[in-house]
Formats: sequence, structure tokens, C-alpha cells
Amino acid sequence: MFKLKSSWILMLVLVLFAFSLFGCGGDSAGPVDETPDGEAEGEFEGQVLFGIMVPVTGSEAADGIDMENAGLLAVEEINAAGGVLGYEIVTTTGDDECDPSKATAAASKLISEEVVAVIGGYCSGATLPTLALYGDAGIPFVIAAANATSLIDENPGWAFMINSTGDAQAAKAVEWFESLDVDTIALVDDGSAFSVDLKDQSKMQWEAAGHSVVAEDRVETGTQDFSAVVTNIMAANPDAVYWTAYQGLGALLIRQLRQDGYEGVIMVGDGSSAPELLDLAQAEGEGVYCTAPPVVDFLPAAQNFISGYNDSYPREPGAYAGLMYDATYLLVDAIERAGSFDGEAIKDALAATDGFEGITGPVGFTPQNTLNRSNFVILVGEDGRWALAE
Repeated sequence: MFKLKSSWILMLVLVLFAFSLFGCGGDSAGPVDETPDGEAEGEFEGQVLFGIMVPVTGSEAADGIDMENAGLLAVEEINAAGGVLGYEIVTTTGDDECDPSKATAAASKLISEEVVAVIGGYCSGATLPTLALYGDAGIPFVIAAANATSLIDENPGWAFMINSTGDAQAAKAVEWFESLDVDTIALVDDGSAFSVDLKDQSKMQWEAAGHSVVAEDRVETGTQDFSAVVTNIMAANPDAVYWTAYQGLGALLIRQLRQDGYEGVIMVGDGSSAPELLDLAQAEGEGVYCTAPPVVDFLPAAQNFISGYNDSYPREPGAYAGLMYDATYLLVDAIERAGSFDGEAIKDALAATDGFEGITGPVGFTPQNTLNRSNFVILVGEDGRWALAE
């Protein structure tokens, strides 16, 4: 029979002992030590896991990827400055595809990976069903883009919205229409939570201001032929049309309206504020207005961010890049003020935020965890790019 020499036996024992220390580990909640005895490896004590929830596939992937890029850029900068509470930030992404059922799966994935907190949230309809999941798990969620007022009622207190809500956007639209002497409008949505909310808020505020909504239409996802909607709008002959949904369908509607001879004002909501709308709308996008979030192109405080983004990614930062960048830094600021990675402590620190200075402006919250000011601006399509109209 073959017998092991004592030196080989000793080596085998040592290998098995090392495997017991290193080979059976898995993901764990909160900060993770990088060495078994908890000693720092390099400049960090360990790692802490942040979740990113955005659509990186599907019809709204362009904005979702843009937001992910901005969050990753912020994480890179924060880590270069020493991380948070001495820990290196690592991220994991949940792709919600701008779809409610896919969003619950994405949220469940992030929860199972035991993230400390989540940043993101683009489509309101996809964000809505995740609020209870994150709340039940005790995971703070900084929402960078989604802003339907319906999110307020469903928020169990763990989500914080840093983009102004739909009622503030509707107020901006009313203000701008009135400045253009518009009296009658047509409203078109796509049935999504965000789009319907903005349409309803706009209708309510427009009529309360003494004006008329003369046409309302809905476009189903995947529609290519807008002839029925365009016919209705042309028959109603409104002074302006307000598209309250996303850029893919919005660009097609704009083109068909102009090609069929509509000469009135066209405005789109913030879901269509990405540069892609004007690319898709082509010449017909000239002169189209947009109620937009604080786009970094027009923010003096964002110039270093733009440079860093352009150095790292092969595209211009989009409409929500600045908000996602701010969401990441706000979360880190709250963790440092809490002095802890505990979810409850982070939530309380977020709620207490007062005057946090981001590149998109100051952040503070109402008792409902919404941004305590309106951040909307008016853009206009000029020569294939968005320009500031006000």
C-alpha cells in the first residue's frame, strides 16, 4: 500500500486549513473585511456594497446606462479619496428594464446580495413596486430620477427622491405655456405611471388656471403609426401639445405631427429630455420645448463632472447623470453623518439632510422624503441639441 511521507501529510494539513479560512466564504451584509483577521489590506479596511437599480436593457436602456455610468464615476472618485468610513465601495447592478415585474426581480437580487443601500430608480412604474421590498428589508433607497407623485403614497419611509415630483413639473409646464400665450392644449401619454401622473397633474393645474384641455390621447408601447392621434389633435386644433412620456415614442409623435402640418407649440416632459429625443426627431425636433431636470450642460458646478464623464465613457452625460452622481455622493454623506452602515441610521441621516450641495443644486427633504424645491428648467431644441430656453 502507498504511504504518505510525514512531510507531505503536514503540507496537506496546511492546505486544508487554509481552505477552511478562505474557500468557504460568501457575500455578507454591510462592510466586508478583505482579510480574515480584519486587518486592513492596502488603504481600505474592507469593502461595502452599494446597489444600483436602473434599466440597462430595454427601451430606456440609454438613460439607465447613463445613470449607471454617473454612479460608477462618483464611486471611483470617492474611493480615490479614501472611500466611506474607511471602506472601499463596490457596486452591484439590478436591471429593472423599466418594467414593474423585472424591477421586483432586480430589487430581490440586490436585497439577496445584502447591499447596504440602493441608488437609481429611473421609470416610476418600475420603481413603485420596489419601495415596499426595500422598506421591508431595511435598505435605504435614494431615487435619482423617478418622480411620479404616486411614489409618495407608496413610500414606507425608506426612499428619498432627489428629482422634483410630477406636480412641480406640471407647474413648470403651466408657467411656460402661459408665457407663450397658450390657452388650449392637447395631452398625450403612454399609459406608464410617470406619464399618466404628469398628464393628470398638468390637466388639473391647467384647468385650475382657467385654460382648456381640448384633446387627450394615449399611445401604446410599440406604436409606430400615430395617424389616429395626430388626426384627433389636428381636429381639436390646440395651441400646444404636451407629450408626457418617454423619448422613443415622443420623437415619432413629434415627427408625424410636424409632417402632417401641425404648427403649434410642442413640449415634452422630462422622460424625453435625453439628447436621443432630438436625434430621433431629426429636423422636426427644432423648436420643441422640454420640462427638464437639471441637465449638467447648463450647470456651472457640473463642469468637472462633465470632464470626468467624457474621459471615462464614449457618450455625453444625459439628463439624469447629474442627479445620479449627486445621489451617490448624498448616500456617502449620509453614511458618514450616521457613522454607521446600519440601514436605520442611514435612513435617519438622509431624512435629516439639509442643504447638501450637489452639482444639481442643494438637497433637502420634505416630511414625505421628496425634494423640498422645484428643480425643473425649460429646454428648447436648437440645431439638434438642447439649449436653455429661460
